[in-house]
Amino acid sequence: MKKPSFLERLTGSVNLDALDEDHFEEEGFKDEVMEGDTEEEPVSHDNLEEQQDGELPIDMYQTADAVIIRALVAGVNPEDLDIAITRDMVTLRGVREEIQEVPDEDYYHRELFWGSFSRNILLPNEVIIDEAEAKEKHGLLEITLPKVDKDRSARLTVKTHHAK
Repeated sequence: MKKPSFLERLTGSVNLDALDEDHFEEEGFKDEVMEGDTEEEPVSHDNLEEQQDGELPIDMYQTADAVIIRALVAGVNPEDLDIAITRDMVTLRGVREEIQEVPDEDYYHRELFWGSFSRNILLPNEVIIDEAEAKEKHGLLEITLPKVDKDRSARLTVKTHHAK
């Protein structure tokens, strides 16, 4: 029997039930317990998938006066997107709900991501939060974040109060 790699054991891509107990005794895995496991409710591969958010892939680039972030959010209602912006970070959150049209056993391939996702993006420049814009068209989210102009300066005049 082929020995599963560490990654296969970690991700659960190997049917552990098909491996014999001697294999685990030889490898020293028989008595290992994952952190957080309890005898009452062991953590399974299925439970881990439900608990973790997917990471939303993005493109980010800059123009002379803005930072642009793009992300594919097809299948997500724009009202269900949560976009939080600070001067140096953007956090995107949302849920892509699956419409179960056929039973799981009738699928040949399942590669699309369904469920909640999030992404924290550190910005290369400080941005002006109040002037940020987000647009969605055909499943492509585009966030435009105007950069803070650090070279801009203003002159202040000092006001005095004369006693009368």
